[in-house]
Amino acid sequence: MMTSGERLVKALKGEKVDRPPFICPGGMMNMVTVEVMQQVCAPWPDAHVDPRIMSQLALGVHRLTGIENLGVPFCMTVEAESLGAQVVMGTLETEPRVAGYPLLEVAEWPRLRETGKGAARMEIVTRAVAELAGGNNGLPIIANLTGPVSLATSLVEPMTFYKAMGKQPKEVHGFLSFITERLIAFGKAQLQAGAEVLTIADPSGTGEILGPRRFAEFALPYLNRILEELSTCCKATIVHICGRLRSIFKEINQLKTDAVSIDSYTSVAELKNALDSKVVVGNVSTYLLQKGHPERVKRAATACLKQGAAVLSPACGISPLTPLANLQAMAQAAKEFSPAGAGG
Repeated sequence: MMTSGERLVKALKGEKVDRPPFICPGGMMNMVTVEVMQQVCAPWPDAHVDPRIMSQLALGVHRLTGIENLGVPFCMTVEAESLGAQVVMGTLETEPRVAGYPLLEVAEWPRLRETGKGAARMEIVTRAVAELAGGNNGLPIIANLTGPVSLATSLVEPMTFYKAMGKQPKEVHGFLSFITERLIAFGKAQLQAGAEVLTIADPSGTGEILGPRRFAEFALPYLNRILEELSTCCKATIVHICGRLRSIFKEINQLKTDAVSIDSYTSVAELKNALDSKVVVGNVSTYLLQKGHPERVKRAATACLKQGAAVLSPACGISPLTPLANLQAMAQAAKEFSPAGAGG
């Protein structure tokens, strides 16, 4: 019998497994629900700022939902806050969000070198990873990073950033290079603390927003720089990109990652056929997870696996109001699925 960690790494590497794993990485791909928080007495926003409560909640998610990994944090504001963004920590039912940008223009990015000296929540996340790793529970711990384009759009108003790609490309590249180095350092800290798998989520770097040319120029090189630097520190890598990806299938194929995680707008089968070797992670609709009946969720999860997903996962971060029974239905679908029944 494979352990959860062995199963996940093998599946992400495209190797044979006894059945597909069911994961939700953390970070932007939040897996926490109100029901879980209430049952394990580890609520938001407390869990965002206390490593003990954070790790307690991550363990509770696994125990109650059947998700087969541990992952922290539970939002994508940690890196932005460390660079001076104003963050509202949210409530029991809402995630933290950026409420104020530290930059008015992209060209101001060099000022960020002087900000964020006390990266308190980065340290909290790293301590939570270390605490989870010290538990020797056999579950794979996933390190989470916000992608470079998404972090940039948390530091300056998104339209200002996107316009600068055409008007000030040199400044944008300088900004993204600086951000990328910060992300590499944070990723390395999580992996050295005990995380085994790396996930980078870059929802603002989707092909729907950037298009193929700008994705190739402004997203791909910086994602690959992180992957190249950190792949030697972990057992496997995942990149999650939101939106309809058909226009950038060629560029997705150039990502130096083991696996690509997608949301429900992109077909698992289409992307799988377009990739040379990477596996697909996904992609059960988060709307269905929140609003649907467990039997419908289970059927959708099974269909996703039949289309060729090597790892079962929600299509994006789930709503905290998602019923626990629907996540349990996904877990059951993964456990009952036979790889021999997978589609081509």
